Amino acid sequence: MRVNLSSVMVDDQAKALRFYTEMLGFQKKHDIPMGEHRWLTVVSPEDPDGVELALEPDEHPAAKPFKSAIVEDGIPFTSFAVRDIAAEYERLESLGVRFTQPPVDYGTVITAVFDDTCGNLIMIAQETPES
Repeated sequence: MRVNLSSVMVDDQAKALRFYTEMLGFQKKHDIPMGEHRWLTVVSPEDPDGVELALEPDEHPAAKPFKSAIVEDGIPFTSFAVRDIAAEYERLESLGVRFTQPPVDYGTVITAVFDDTCGNLIMIAQETPES
C-alpha cells in the first residue's frame, strides 16, 4: 500500500491552481470538469508520477469552520519536504508568499510555515542529519 493522493481544501480552485503552480512550482496533473467544480490535482515536478495533491473545494459545511480553527491555532494543514529550506524560504518570500513562521531549527528538522492564500497554513520541512 502507498499514498497516491492527498488533498488540501481550498476556497477557490482557480486561485489555488495559480498559487500552487506559479508560486510553489507544482505542475497541473488533472483538470476535469465536475459540475460547478473540477477534479484538480497537482504534482511535484521532481516526481510527476508520484503523489498527487487534490485542490479540493471547501464546500462541505464542516470544512470552513475546521480550516478557520486550525489556522487560528497556527496549525499547518500539511507539510511539503524541501532539500534546502533557506533557499526555498528566500525564493518563496521573494515571490510574495507570506510566512507565519520563518525557518526554525528543531534539531532533526527545520520548518517554516506559510499562508497558501486559500485558507490554509502549509509547512515546508527539511530533515537535518542526526549528530
